[in-house]
Amino acid sequence: KIGMQLMVVALFVSGISACSIFGKSRQMQHNEQISGNIRLDATDEEEEIDYGLFCKDECQEALTLQAPRDSITGTVGLIASGTFPYGLGTERMAKEAQTKFFPNMKLIIGNGESNPVLQSQIVDRFVAMDVDVIVIDLVEKDSVNPALERAKAAGIPIITIDRWTPVEVLTLIKAEDVEVGRKAGQHVVKLLEGKGNVVEMRGTEASTTTLDRNAGIVEAFMGYPEIQILESVNADFDEELARKIMEELLQRYPSGEIDALVSHADVMTLGAIKAIKAAGRQDEIVVVSVDAQETALEAIEAGEIDATVAYPIVMPMGIIAAAKTLAGESMPKYIELEAPLITKENVDAYKGKTGY
Repeated sequence: KIGMQLMVVALFVSGISACSIFGKSRQMQHNEQISGNIRLDATDEEEEIDYGLFCKDECQEALTLQAPRDSITGTVGLIASGTFPYGLGTERMAKEAQTKFFPNMKLIIGNGESNPVLQSQIVDRFVAMDVDVIVIDLVEKDSVNPALERAKAAGIPIITIDRWTPVEVLTLIKAEDVEVGRKAGQHVVKLLEGKGNVVEMRGTEASTTTLDRNAGIVEAFMGYPEIQILESVNADFDEELARKIMEELLQRYPSGEIDALVSHADVMTLGAIKAIKAAGRQDEIVVVSVDAQETALEAIEAGEIDATVAYPIVMPMGIIAAAKTLAGESMPKYIELEAPLITKENVDAYKGKTGY
């Protein structure tokens, strides 16, 4: 076991290609950070955990740790889904939570880089390393499921964050994506007063995030026959791809034919509004998004985005759930986070507080 861990660390240090087990060397050099043996004095009062804006009373109750924090030992393997802002924010906030609250926990971070094959390889590598807990934000549920089953067969508890899987896991922590999509769609209906042509910009085709947010948006539009989805396109949570797709759509549908854009993620929205502004059509297209990353909140202040539905990064909640697992403490199968609608009227309450 020690030899395998040394081999993996050596791979991280030497740097490996984007198609290797742990992704780009730059990414893993950034991510592979194992804490030292820092201990809290037993007489010190533990600092209160800040769960953020989106984990309210029921969520906090489910994640309250009974064991002393400095008693938490073991290795946690965290796997983010991509290198877009949400994924990188997940990595950063996880490391901050581990360092601040669980100094004797060892945290190893990998990133699937939106590639289910790569993410599956990382799961298998964590199994080979005999980590104690896996916390994962899935790229795609179907493609990564076999690797999750192998981890379960090895006796490793699995905590899923952000996206769900049909594989039975210890717990799932996230905001409810159908409701997120429903809120975004309902706000589009409100802004268009029940009539207009809409472009829907989706994420990665097979991700549960995309499937569920689409379902919520479609549901919100039911009962409004004069709301039409002109195009529903996948931009893979990529800003530049979203910009190019929006440019093509603006050329295909001249002025007056697109009334709204509803986007599954701010990173795509920011690319799309570049195209909208370049075409001089920002005054004729309503823009509603999801996530609440800082640049999108600034765009709301500037009047470039009408609203976004906050989709919280699942940290420090994911690391706390891992700590509870290491301590042998139980949790509900599903822990739900809140997802409020953010507009120009309430944006100040969220600026600098969403983590990405």
